[in-house]
Amino acid sequence: MRITIIGGGPAGLYFSILMKKRFPSSDITVTERNGRNDTFGWGVVFSGKTMDGLKEYDEPSYDRILNSFVTWDNVDVIHQDEKISIYGNPFSGISRLVMLNILQDRAEELGVRLVFHSEINELSSKDADLIVICDGANSMIRKKYAEHFKPNVSSRSNKYIWYGTNKIFNGLTLTFRRNAHGIFAAHSYKFNPTTSTFVVECDENTWRNARLDKMDEPASREYIENVFAKDLDGNPLLSNRSTWLNFLLVKNEHWVYENAVLLGDACHTAHFSIGSGTKLALEDSIALFEVLCNEEDIKKALAQYEKQRKPVVEEYQEAAQKSLLLFENLKDIIDLPPMELAYRMMTRSARVTYDKIKKRDPEFGKRYDAFKATS
Repeated sequence: MRITIIGGGPAGLYFSILMKKRFPSSDITVTERNGRNDTFGWGVVFSGKTMDGLKEYDEPSYDRILNSFVTWDNVDVIHQDEKISIYGNPFSGISRLVMLNILQDRAEELGVRLVFHSEINELSSKDADLIVICDGANSMIRKKYAEHFKPNVSSRSNKYIWYGTNKIFNGLTLTFRRNAHGIFAAHSYKFNPTTSTFVVECDENTWRNARLDKMDEPASREYIENVFAKDLDGNPLLSNRSTWLNFLLVKNEHWVYENAVLLGDACHTAHFSIGSGTKLALEDSIALFEVLCNEEDIKKALAQYEKQRKPVVEEYQEAAQKSLLLFENLKDIIDLPPMELAYRMMTRSARVTYDKIKKRDPEFGKRYDAFKATS
């Protein structure tokens, strides 16, 4: 089997590993427009359930990823200078670049061909039996063949920027700060012993009021350092070509065109506030691998993949949409007391309920019940 994978992110690399391991005689090439060590952003986060699946499918890559993880089980909500901690929420963080390097090395060990600084702009069934398109939310291939995939890509209203910092956040931390210009929210978590991800978002009015639209990168970074000065403890923010962006919500009516299939962010996105982008990409790879193991006819396998996987992804996107809307409308809840805001944050996607919170962290449940009884 000849397989061409367009995009060298987690989805494409992990799929290549699974296929080459199961079908060692297959000819698999991963093409990536960037270099081996080029990456955007800082760390990525996983839940405990995601890691259980990775161990089952490829233990060598699982072990290497696990050895590079930092872990925690608390969500911290910081509001009005008060920190509310909710435990029983296991997460792991890892550098995005470290994870890519682990998957790159594992793929090459198995005999996958990796081609960097290369871009494919055409789909040709003559060149491969299977073409996997996983070149990100701004996929050029998806755009070129939009009449077949029928994408729905919407740019959301909030602005966000992805920084790093050497301040260690020992939990998945949501921090809310308000100044004369508006409301800012930071999503932060450690991903190695010395570094944390620090994603900041705000609505467009706040962004313009602060004149962030007029600032260059150093000035913008300095402004955000001042907004979160109490939280950074004197640590600077670290930039990796960090720029203000609007989140792209990606959906596609069709995931398959002839012998080509969309995977990962090229196919669908879920807002970063629920931390499921990389998880969904890896699980896409596993789902596609499974159907190809059970169905020799590639076009039938791809149709089966879309039929089985699409409802799962749509459920996650629905949950992520609820979380996204809460952050886009922070002005409606920013005056809530810290305890109530923390509860709203925990239940924002509707995937975590009051009963689940009480089961995970009985102590927080008691504190919240006491707060409600007196409020």
